[in-house]
Order: sequence, then structure tokens, then C-alpha cells
Amino acid sequence: MESIVRFVTIVNDIVWGPPMLVLILGTGFFLQVRLKFMPIFRIGTGFAMIWKGRHTEAGAKGEITPFAALMTALAATVGTGNIVGVATAISMGGPGALFWMWMTALVGMATKYAEVVLAVHYRETDDKGEQAGGPMFAIKNGLGKHWRWLGTLFAIFGGLAGFGIGNMVQANGVADVLKVTFGVSPWISGVVMMVLTGLVLLGGIRRIGSVAEKLVPFMCVVYIVVAFVIFALYIDRIPDALALVFSHAFTPAAATGGFSGAAVMLAMRYGVARGVFSNEAGMGTAGIAQAAGMTKSSVESGLIGMMGTFIDTLIVCTMTGLVIIVTGVWSSGANGAALSSSAFETALPGFGQYILAISLVLFAYTTILGWAYYGEKCWEYLVGSAVEIPYRILWTIFVMVGAVTHLNFVWLVADTLNALMAIPNLISLLLLSPVVASLTKTYFEKHKPS
Repeated sequence: MESIVRFVTIVNDIVWGPPMLVLILGTGFFLQVRLKFMPIFRIGTGFAMIWKGRHTEAGAKGEITPFAALMTALAATVGTGNIVGVATAISMGGPGALFWMWMTALVGMATKYAEVVLAVHYRETDDKGEQAGGPMFAIKNGLGKHWRWLGTLFAIFGGLAGFGIGNMVQANGVADVLKVTFGVSPWISGVVMMVLTGLVLLGGIRRIGSVAEKLVPFMCVVYIVVAFVIFALYIDRIPDALALVFSHAFTPAAATGGFSGAAVMLAMRYGVARGVFSNEAGMGTAGIAQAAGMTKSSVESGLIGMMGTFIDTLIVCTMTGLVIIVTGVWSSGANGAALSSSAFETALPGFGQYILAISLVLFAYTTILGWAYYGEKCWEYLVGSAVEIPYRILWTIFVMVGAVTHLNFVWLVADTLNALMAIPNLISLLLLSPVVASLTKTYFEKHKPS
């Protein structure tokens, strides 16, 4: 077993090493340039499309509203990465890591836009009469039969990674925080999560979308409001906190308190890696959810989809990061969830840790629901719709397994598979970028202000 762990660790270091981070950032920057930085200039349009996406046009194909599709995608991305991942990035790379998370999001908006545009443009009607899309369909229908193996690889990696990153790891995080904060047995947490997950999955994407469009906005708004309350309490420290973020992004962070110091490369590495882990730009997953949205325009779906990256990283992750920095606990030596919990408890003594715990539970639970759909579509692509019921039963059981099991090795394997998902997706994005650019140009020429 030791040799297996060592081997997977080596592979993980390779796939999440500098070449992968350069590939993810490079692809995003290339797409931004190819699109003439449209995703950044059209952030306002993106928010307008989200509002419009609460309703659907007559005759539009899809299973749920574009808004529900975005909330399903956000359900999968707004998870432990927004709380634990941000804290890990800052504890290892210093405050400057937050800056590099922002940069990852800005280029990632173009990546997410392209993923969604291709997913919707090349989606298919499956044997149940539902719309199905994602990188595997974009590769098959966009690049042709000679590239089909690449789509198969994506589906295999995604179908397997989901059980780790999107299921057991999230369930374990919920069980752990409920045990530490409220003294709840992991077995009880596991049973409750398993039942709630099973009830939602029985209804398929329509029920997942219905739950997501109610729960995700609520949990994000509450989390942001609490963060702003803390900013109000520490308003005099905000300028210094922002100064730390920008200065440590380009100069080494010196050792202080329990913080051992960090080079600029560490700030960049952890900021980029945790940013990608949080918003999943480059993973290709958002396109799977957005392809289920009722729409007549792949570009409009892309404009909605790219806002998931903006909301996830530039808003929610920023809240966590700034709370950690303004409260001064970033240099305490704590890490992960303990660091975030310490920040909220420092700012709001007596109940801050409980607010964070409940937020983590909601974030992680919605991730389980969002990733359930991703994994299902990957397995359906590989073996057909007959896998639907067995998959949902297995997914629900694995929630329980994750809640009561130590998952160090599972986390390692799933994290590796998560990175491997990105490779087929990024290759397809680069090869199909002319299609994205053409569809975008045609759409905006048609919708020029009169």
C-alpha cells in the first residue's frame, strides 16, 4: 500500500505541478485574448443574463431554467474550497495567495465561458429525451471520431473523481465539522446526509436544480452578509489587509507569529491551485450543468456560466480570505478549516465558529448534489442511461462511507483524477477556440445596441 500511495503522490505532484498551472492559466489567458477580453468587459451583461435566465423562451430545449443550471454549477463549486481551500492558500502562501486567486478567476471566466458555449453548442438529446452536454460531447461532436478517445478519457476521470472530490471528501468534511463544533457522531451525520441526498437524487436534474436555485443563493447571501458585518467591525484594518494582499503577491512574505514566511512562487502556486480547485475553471464540469438549461443560445448560456467563476472566487472566496487577513489570524500558524473558524470566532466571539460550521455544511452538501449530476452524465456517456438508478443508489451509499471513513488516500486519488479531467478539456478548448470565437462574434453582431 505504501508503494501505491507513493506512486499516486508522485503523479499528483506532476499533474498539479507548474506545467498544469501554466496550462490552465495559459489557456484562460489565450481565450481572453481570442475573445478580446469580452468576459471581463461583459460582466454586467452576465449579471443581466442571470436575471433573464430565471425564465425561459418558448421552444427552448432543456430540462431546467438557465438560472437553475447556474445554481447547480455553483452548488458543485461553492464548497469546501471556498472555506478550507482559501485558508490553506493563505496559510501556505501568505496573503498574496488571494491576489493570485483573483487572477485565476479573471482568466478562468474566459475558460468557463468557452466550456459552456461548447457544451451547449454540441449537446445532444439522449435516449430519455433530455439534453446532455459537456466536454465529452464537445470533443465527440466538435473534433470528430478520431478524437473520441479524448472525450472517453474525460468521462472516465470525471466519473471516478466525482466519488472522491464531489462525494466522500465533502461528506467527510461535513461529518468532521459537525463532530468538532456540535459533538454530532459521524454516523448520525452520514445517515442524515445519505437520506437527504437520496431524496433529491430521486428527482434527477429537475429536483437538483430546484433545490440548488433556492439553497445556493440563500447560503451565499448569508455568508456574504456575515462577512460584511465582520468588515464593518474591522473597517480600519481593511486598507492594510488589501495592502498585504497586493504587496505579498509580488514580494516574499516574511515570517511572523506562527507563519513561517512564503516566497512569491508559493503565493502564486497555492493561490492558483486553490483558485482552480474552488471555481473549477478548466475542469469542464460547469458545461455539463449548463447544457441542461433551457436555451436557444449557447453564447447566452456561456455569459451566465462564466459568472459562476466570478461569484465563486471573486466574491465568496474573497470574503473568506479578507476575514482571515483583517482579523490577523492568518499568521497564527493554523491551517485549513481551523484557520477559517479561528477568524470568524475572533471577529464574532461565541458564535462565529458556529456560523462558519453551518456555512461549511451547506457548501459541502450542495457540492454533493452538483457533482452527483456531473458524475451521472459521465457514466451515462460511457455506458448508457441504464446506469442511472444504480449510479444514484451507489452515490447515496458513498455519502455514508465518506462520512465515517478516514480519507487521506481517497483525497489524494480524487485530487489526481480531478487534475487529469482538465487535460482533455483544455486540449478541446484550444482546438475548438475558433468555434467559440465565431459563435461569440456572430451573437454580438446580431445583438448590437440599436
